[in-house]
Amino acid sequence: MRRSVLYVNLAVLLFGLAGLFAKWVRIPALGITFGRVFFSSITLLIYLLARRRPLRLQARRDLGLFILAGAVLALHWWTFLESIQLSSVAVGTIAYASFPLFVTFLEPLVFRRRLRAEHVLTALAILAGLIVATPGLSLANRQVRGLLVGLVSALSYAVLTLMNKGFSRDYESVCISFYEQSVAALALTPAVLVSGIRPSAADIGLLLLLGVFMTALAHTLFISSLKKIPAQLAGICSSMETVYGILFAFLFLHELPTVRQCLGAAIIVGAVAFSQVRQKDGEAAS
Repeated sequence: MRRSVLYVNLAVLLFGLAGLFAKWVRIPALGITFGRVFFSSITLLIYLLARRRPLRLQARRDLGLFILAGAVLALHWWTFLESIQLSSVAVGTIAYASFPLFVTFLEPLVFRRRLRAEHVLTALAILAGLIVATPGLSLANRQVRGLLVGLVSALSYAVLTLMNKGFSRDYESVCISFYEQSVAALALTPAVLVSGIRPSAADIGLLLLLGVFMTALAHTLFISSLKKIPAQLAGICSSMETVYGILFAFLFLHELPTVRQCLGAAIIVGAVAFSQVRQKDGEAAS
């Protein structure tokens, strides 16, 4: 359990860095998403072949499920990066922080588990932080539009997390990541070709870095953690991406968060700390 908690937090740290590439890479979010999954899927394939890990699907129905999961992954990362390009790293990551709320209420329906009161309270606290950080309700505001697109990213990733929870029973985390990101790359290829996106050499270098470390490594660590911890707890830990994203954006992009954004992030940190303390107490009592 402790190793899985470490994995999920390291993965979220890398995910927090990933948001900055929406500003560093000078192409649209669609192109960044394609480059991310393209380089990541190649990295994962090399790893799987080098380690002689199995690639065969265990059931024919799993092919359809992986195709669906890859499409959902493509939607998630596209909307996440688009959210940041529309607004800021802080807004995009704060919107993503609503992901645990969706997971909290979807997981009991999918896996027929009891809805735990502490997870509901934590998810609602995270939602409160999201509301506090919202600058207003006008669609004319780029920050609000970025927030709304970010909520689509959060919902799609909540669905993907629950699918990964099911996949992790039968497949290794690296194999899951490879299939999902390969499908995402294939799904995005026609749109990228039609769009005529032309990255520079510097952009390609950044996309390589994004694909190998902030995607292949981070995504594999995150999925691997789902074998030992509930998707609800993983989702709550993922809200720390907001804090890392805001901090990294300030350090590397000189994006100064607003008071509302800082307050919203503080609420989210408190919710995460509460969740982890409760988890530790639960382990001690068992």
